[in-house]
Amino acid sequence: MAFSELLDQVGSLGRFQALQAVALAVPLMWLTTQNVLENFSAAVPAHRCWVPLLDNGTAPASAPGALGPDALLAVSIPPGPHRGPHPCRRFRHPQWQLLEPNATATNWSEAATEPCVDGWVYDRSTFTSTVVAEWDLVCDAQALKPMAQSIFLAGVLVGAAVTGQASDRFGRKLVLTWSYLQMAVWGTATAFAPTFALYCLFRFLGALAIAGVMMNTATLLMEWTSTRARVLAMTFNSLGYSFGMVLMAAVAYGVRDWARLQLAVSVPFFLCFVYSWWLAESARWLLITGRLEQGLRELQRVAAINGQRAVGDALTMEVVLSAMQEELSASRAPASLGHLLCAPGLGLRTGVSTLCWFAFGFTFFGLALDLQALDSNLFLLQVLLGAVDMAAKLGALLLLSCLGRRPTQAASLVLAGLCILANALAPREMRPLRSALALLGLGWIGVAFTCVSIYTGELFPTVLRMTAVGLGQMSARGGAILGPLVRLLGVHHPSLPLLVYGAVPVLSGLTALLLPETQHLPLPDTIQDVQNQSVKKAAHGARGPAVLKSTQF
Repeated sequence: MAFSELLDQVGSLGRFQALQAVALAVPLMWLTTQNVLENFSAAVPAHRCWVPLLDNGTAPASAPGALGPDALLAVSIPPGPHRGPHPCRRFRHPQWQLLEPNATATNWSEAATEPCVDGWVYDRSTFTSTVVAEWDLVCDAQALKPMAQSIFLAGVLVGAAVTGQASDRFGRKLVLTWSYLQMAVWGTATAFAPTFALYCLFRFLGALAIAGVMMNTATLLMEWTSTRARVLAMTFNSLGYSFGMVLMAAVAYGVRDWARLQLAVSVPFFLCFVYSWWLAESARWLLITGRLEQGLRELQRVAAINGQRAVGDALTMEVVLSAMQEELSASRAPASLGHLLCAPGLGLRTGVSTLCWFAFGFTFFGLALDLQALDSNLFLLQVLLGAVDMAAKLGALLLLSCLGRRPTQAASLVLAGLCILANALAPREMRPLRSALALLGLGWIGVAFTCVSIYTGELFPTVLRMTAVGLGQMSARGGAILGPLVRLLGVHHPSLPLLVYGAVPVLSGLTALLLPETQHLPLPDTIQDVQNQSVKKAAHGARGPAVLKSTQF
């Protein structure tokens, strides 16, 4: 693990790491707005059928006297399932008998109604325009909204599949910079999409870059930070997502038109693309992959920023080769995805960590992309979700330091699932209780995300780290694609989606107990390092607690 010694010499927690953390956290805030954007841009406004009597401004000659809007609505639109006007049906002909003093709401037959053949009228008091109202994604077309969300999340999955191996081959910084540009271009194009099909296509293309930003941001932070400060750096990284949720609520509160909102959360990535050229490539990756001269330059640059210019000047190629001799010789054999599944010590880690990523994506996106279902103030819920997420991730910092990675990962997933299962059993009329349980469950999911982001980086070696993180992100996005679609089970029973959302993290959390603990261990650079860790841990366990205390590393 010689790179840790080189990093300590040039500064593993100095000015460079602080500037890097801030520069990488700002794009994460805007990236979060892209993830939860459709809570607002695709909100479903109250709606009813368009009817000539109400919306054409002309009443038929048979209309009895001067009638107000409420009376005209009563004879034009049948009552809906929630006592308001039916959102998807209208009377074929005005039902004037409903205005008689002794008439009841049942004085009409289903045969007297028809679908909204002339379109819908939408309530624009909250949002002046949404994707749903733009392309009439209601009634028989209501499944198109979760389908659009799943297409977006499928883009993130495909991006994760490509980005992980691309970053291990071409570098963290290059892929990150390209991802910023891709998000800016396609996000801006989405705002001008003339059709729903093009809207989905542009959202998909922009989503390809989201996994690249998330994965490379976390990996750059981890590979430029010392072991003792790793949890602090990664927790700060996770807080970028929390602030992004609050930022989303603030921007959406001020911008109520979906196209302008889409534009407002996409243009900042052009700025991120410009200043990302200042970022340093991971010297750890450069050295392990044989790019020694470039790795040496990055170490010297970081030393200068951290006020260690003399140390940087003293670093030479001979010093680097001497320090990294073992790692360089071990990394000559090419590493591939097959090693994650077949190499001793990596197969179990890959399977369990991938399952934890799946549980996070499935549960978080299944719930967080449908805040309207809680029947509360949408803007306030988004702010509360961000606040709870911040508190959860600060709590994760304490839990990871005190309990370690494995207990925190298992407990956070299990507790998140239990909160969601309790929500499924809560009466629907108890809205405050249901909202509190949902936010608490999402808070524990936030802890699980912070933990799995750190844990995955520590479980896998540098030569395969981005590939492993990419596989985890693919699993998370696979779960995220299924998450919105599970809501369609609600047509059979309202509590069925919540039961599924709760069961998955409980089972995944119990499986996480199979992973090894990595607290206080340096990052492995090669597959051999992982195997050495396993051998040492097994030897320490065989010798007993007293020997373990005197030989821990």
